[in-house]
Amino acid sequence: MTDRVYPSTKPTTNGTAATNPSFPATKAQLYGATRPTYRPQPNRKRSRGCCCACVLWTTAVIFIIIVLAVIAGAIIYVLYRPQRPSFDISGLNISSLNLTSASHLTTNINLNITARNPNKKLVYTYNPITISVTTERDDIVVGSGSIPSFVHGTKNTTFLRAAITSSGVQLDDVSAGKLKADLKSKNGVALKLELETKVKVKMGGLKTPKARIRVTCQGIKATVPSGKKATTASVSNANCKVDLRIKIWKWTF
Repeated sequence: MTDRVYPSTKPTTNGTAATNPSFPATKAQLYGATRPTYRPQPNRKRSRGCCCACVLWTTAVIFIIIVLAVIAGAIIYVLYRPQRPSFDISGLNISSLNLTSASHLTTNINLNITARNPNKKLVYTYNPITISVTTERDDIVVGSGSIPSFVHGTKNTTFLRAAITSSGVQLDDVSAGKLKADLKSKNGVALKLELETKVKVKMGGLKTPKARIRVTCQGIKATVPSGKKATTASVSNANCKVDLRIKIWKWTF
């Protein structure tokens, strides 16, 4: 009786006996050998705290600068007590104010203005001043002129003169009709005067940037000369308003 050969209890793979895995399994077998290395994360709370501190310091510095600027402006305002200059029409003589049948306007007016600086420590320096004369009701331009630049000293009164002229200016039919009606009025024609330029202010060693100034005068009653003799306009009710805004730090006058 021949002996039977039974297969081995250990299975083979390609002629090599397979080995059973070790038990229990290691951590490398459980989690895998390719697990990424642990790296500590930066502390985000600390970076956020630094940003908040920078914002707070910047806000505090800006606030301090604003407070110091307001205090400095208040000190300058109290020391100098800045006031606006004033302007008055002291005379307006009309040599000619003629509108022809062809709607050509010819004007020759002599204007006298009194400018006053009420400040004790402020000096005004004016650029050349442009002057425009219009009718008060319809804003029809009657003539224009100019005044040279000048320096207005402290507590000073300056008398200014200007020639307002227009030579053969062509008016449109509507403006010519309105002006003719004003010139024929028994009460005279109401005129409006506008002066415009730029001015800078000097206070000791401090000089401000140039600012726009506009002076508007109303309440002028003019009559048309009938012959060669000039007529004098009524300026007793004339009122001049000064539009000037100059900033000294945080203060405006």
